Amino acid sequence: MSARTHALTIALTGGIAAGKTAVARRFEALGVHVHDADVAAREVIEPGTPGLQELVAAFGSGVLDASGRLDRPAMRQRIFADAAARGRLEAIIHPRVRHWLRERALAEQAPYCLLAIPLLAENIEHYRWLDRVLLVDVPESVQITRLIARDGIDEALARRMLAHQASRAERLALADDVIENSGDESALDDAVAELHQRYLTLANRC
Repeated sequence: MSARTHALTIALTGGIAAGKTAVARRFEALGVHVHDADVAAREVIEPGTPGLQELVAAFGSGVLDASGRLDRPAMRQRIFADAAARGRLEAIIHPRVRHWLRERALAEQAPYCLLAIPLLAENIEHYRWLDRVLLVDVPESVQITRLIARDGIDEALARRMLAHQASRAERLALADDVIENSGDESALDDAVAELHQRYLTLANRC
């Protein structure tokens, strides 16, 4: 068999408040590159980009703030109760985010990299090129407790937020590896260290 021609590309995903950021930080501390879909979503609509130009063409110059950047609060309000507007927004941003992530994965010189993709399960048909999926998993009851504490919201809103994401079962069905993160965050150290060695081994196989 020939040697791998690209870095092993692993998606890091999980439901809201599962602890994806805490896991990503630990991989980064080991020298692993983590390319974040949320960072991509900002970069692809920076001033001067085709993405921002297309947003203005679709929604008008009123979506810009005084500095010429996307007025995110105004856009959130605009799409909150307008499914068609949300669809137009996502049709502009999401393909550019996927391209951004894939370009960075293909340019990697390291044995492997992580792509942090919170809504992977909701968009898995566009990510068939991934090599592996790592899920940070917690029970929904833990997500709700963390959301209430983190965001200062009530349980009803926390449950509505969860309802807008893929189910836990859908995420688990996609996962090649799972980090269970309902306990103390310090337990992540060993889990990440073990996966790091596993991924290095997988990446170095011909």
